[in-house]
Amino acid sequence: MDGLDALRQNYLERIAQAPDPAALEEIRVAALGKKGEISLKMRELGRMAPEERQRTGAALNRLKDEIDAALKARRAAMEDAALEERLKSEWLDVTLPGRPRRQGTIHPISQVTEEITAIFADMGFSVAEGPQIESDWYNFDALNIPPEHPARQEHDTFFMHRAADDDRPPHVLRTHTSPVQIRAMQTHGAPIRVIAPGRVYRMDMDQTHTPMFHQVEGLAIDRDISMANLKWVLEEFCRAFFEVDRVELRFRASHFPFTEPSAEVDIRCSWQGGQLKIGEGDDWMEILGSGMVHPKVLRAGGIDPDEWQGFAFGLGIDRLAMLKYGIPDLRAFFESDLRWLRHYGFSALNVPTLHAGVSG
Repeated sequence: MDGLDALRQNYLERIAQAPDPAALEEIRVAALGKKGEISLKMRELGRMAPEERQRTGAALNRLKDEIDAALKARRAAMEDAALEERLKSEWLDVTLPGRPRRQGTIHPISQVTEEITAIFADMGFSVAEGPQIESDWYNFDALNIPPEHPARQEHDTFFMHRAADDDRPPHVLRTHTSPVQIRAMQTHGAPIRVIAPGRVYRMDMDQTHTPMFHQVEGLAIDRDISMANLKWVLEEFCRAFFEVDRVELRFRASHFPFTEPSAEVDIRCSWQGGQLKIGEGDDWMEILGSGMVHPKVLRAGGIDPDEWQGFAFGLGIDRLAMLKYGIPDLRAFFESDLRWLRHYGFSALNVPTLHAGVSG
């Protein structure tokens, strides 16, 4: 038993003086591991007489439990000390008032896109999507845009780089969402009613133009569609979008390669006092381009122009957002200024619906 007392004293002193958890683990292995001193003494019990084995075994178990308890207590003390040091370095006064949670907002472009989608969905239009990197054929040829057209020059369009020996057709960052109309016609045929919102890219950079902006194209094809249907659709859209009871549109003859006849559309408005008012006043503001789909475009989409006809139109989403919500500079849309977004942004719960007013 004297040997056990010396063993106890030795390990308890070593445990008390252990400087860190690694040293503590070494002591545990030396005492209680498979080849530790106490474990080896446990193996000697089989060679003892029954009475001695019972007496020595009980003493070894007590010693094992005492050392194990001392190890756990020392380990807990080390963890408490480490936590104390950490708390000193990461001090925080929990009595300070909490910071208000900042709620995110929806970007005006996203909100206006949802407003436009809700309005046209009510008129039976579905949403079509397409790639932002388009082949030269989809972006120009299929839309009856000839090779000599200015839009096909590098000073107006972003062409994708390709090797000199690459014989694949050239690709561009799409300059409009009209290629989506071709893809939709090829996929669904006629009759069809779709809108195609999305990003487009052109070489324009000033207060009212950016290299990347947003457009929505509309397409409706059936057997007896006319310009009268186009006029009604645009009037209903403007009435719902600007949330006014009366709108007046003016169609001016124009030229677009993909429509024939083509028309620029103006809306009657007033700028009195620097504030835009739709449907009143003596001013006119251009808002979109439109027309009847050119027969060559219908053929490119796989539709027989002798049986089907339809209209198409294109709107600038960024411009509509500026007009409706009084945003003076297009470039601010893309500057990632949180102060601007908090001012012009929309609540995530402000979901556009026609029955509640698209702008909530």
